[in-house]
Amino acid sequence: MAQSRGSNGTTRVAVIAGDGIGPEVISSGVAVMRAAVDPSVGLEFEEFPWGSEYYLEHGRMMPEDAIETLSGFDEIYLGAVGWPTVPDHVSLWGLLLPIRRRFDQYINLRPTRLLRGVEGPLRAADAGALDITVVRENTEGEYSDSGGRIYKGTPHEIAVQESIFTRRGVERVVRYAYELATEKSGRLVGATKSNGISITMPFFDEIFREIGEEYPRVEATLMHADALAARLVLNPERFDVVVGSNLFGDLLSEITAAISGAIGIAPSANLNPEGTYPSLFEPIHGSAPDIAGQGIANPAGAIWAASLLLEHAGHAEAGTRVLDALEGALADGARTRDLGGESSTEEVTQAVLGRLKDAQGA
Repeated sequence: MAQSRGSNGTTRVAVIAGDGIGPEVISSGVAVMRAAVDPSVGLEFEEFPWGSEYYLEHGRMMPEDAIETLSGFDEIYLGAVGWPTVPDHVSLWGLLLPIRRRFDQYINLRPTRLLRGVEGPLRAADAGALDITVVRENTEGEYSDSGGRIYKGTPHEIAVQESIFTRRGVERVVRYAYELATEKSGRLVGATKSNGISITMPFFDEIFREIGEEYPRVEATLMHADALAARLVLNPERFDVVVGSNLFGDLLSEITAAISGAIGIAPSANLNPEGTYPSLFEPIHGSAPDIAGQGIANPAGAIWAASLLLEHAGHAEAGTRVLDALEGALADGARTRDLGGESSTEEVTQAVLGRLKDAQGA
């Protein structure tokens, strides 16, 4: 991942804890980042109370000048967005999606692997059998806010939602995936559905093949997304890098997260690779309102997302230490209920912090 725009040796991080379990897991991630980075290097965190609670009080998910405010930061660290009393299309389109689009965070990177100490739900026990990175297009595709409804409330009501695929948008996400595959095993799968979606998917396929001509050493194949979903479960060891549209990348990365143990483990990096704008890092588990406030949320996804943030901000060694400490804590038995353990959010956090302290003292 490209390094951020950090200046004067200090990385400025905007923290939006958000909704539900967001504040619980984000506090864990911030504590771990503080412990992993030498104070002389400098990490500055500033918290913003935006989200559904803010919406219920102010009628919007974040202030009008929020994007301008966030533009002054190097990175953004987000907990979760969504709450039962706020419609999902309001919460997402009022906060996360405008940030992704305005800051051109066109790469949504979602790595998953079987971490030490975690028993996945699949019969494959070898930790090396699951190491998959989904590269998701993040600013257009099926999640384009284009369309509308007419004849509302009548038997003739019509809803139209348009998918927007641009050559620029597809080319840059596919090229990123080819580059990543080159750095890893040299295997890449493109998620398509050109047998049923007759315009945008053949367009995606054509560009995938065109760019593939520039990477003769990459073993690249296109696979229908439904068949790919099944094979990710049946034969995860066959896959390394998967690239897909906004919708397909979203769905497939939920599968890869689930087969790695639980969606509470998986991180997400919303990247502007050029570093022109800040990038955003988050766990993918959502706000989980059913367990919010109980202190049992899994902080692993937020901590792994913190590791990705540190790497992107130029603190690669610290990012590696964070992920190593998380794996060590999980292997020692610090696991929340979704992973078959009994540890609280705080207990897992303290176990990770203890591992970081031991490593620094070694």
